Amino acid sequence: MQPSQQRREEEKQRRHDEILDAAERVFCERGFDSATMDDVALGARVSRALVYVYFRDKRALHLAICRRALTQLRTLFQEAVQRHDRGRDQLLAIGRAYMEFARSYPAYFQALSRFEATEAGDAGDDDTAHTETLAVGRSVHEVTVGAIEQGMRDGSLRADIDNPMQIAMTMWGFTHGVLQIAQHKGSVVQDGGIAIDAFVDDALELAVRSVEA
Repeated sequence: MQPSQQRREEEKQRRHDEILDAAERVFCERGFDSATMDDVALGARVSRALVYVYFRDKRALHLAICRRALTQLRTLFQEAVQRHDRGRDQLLAIGRAYMEFARSYPAYFQALSRFEATEAGDAGDDDTAHTETLAVGRSVHEVTVGAIEQGMRDGSLRADIDNPMQIAMTMWGFTHGVLQIAQHKGSVVQDGGIAIDAFVDDALELAVRSVEA
């Protein structure tokens, strides 16, 4: 690649990232439904037309944010797995990493919650952004699959698990639901005399015990 072409590509990527950064802020401050492409353009200090050069609509921005979120989550899962040898401990650490992700990156967690509620089905043949987002999501599940397979090898998890990916996705759904309760119904949990962290941690332990050897 020629230096001039490389500079143009770097500039395009920088502008893309700046618009996406602005969209994250705007969606967090105003809410996805209330935010507009004009708001994103204002936040990025670019024209509305330029926003459309990089993202065809608000949904495309949302999917791009989801891919960022899933990439960050995959990194956290990988780091959690590396701190433990046994698959059972890795699986529990992944759950705790997801809990920390929800706490540290609430805008990302909200974006993924919206995706799960509205976008998680199969994409059409021409919906590249959707397909790419699902692919990144699958790569997150594959970290959990690796922990499950490790547990089957080392004897800390059941050896009769036929479909580790199914278990990984079940764990995801269970943990995601628990974290949503903690975020949106936390006062109800606390009114019952239960600390939020204890509620989530006990739920994770319960999930892992269901596949222990």
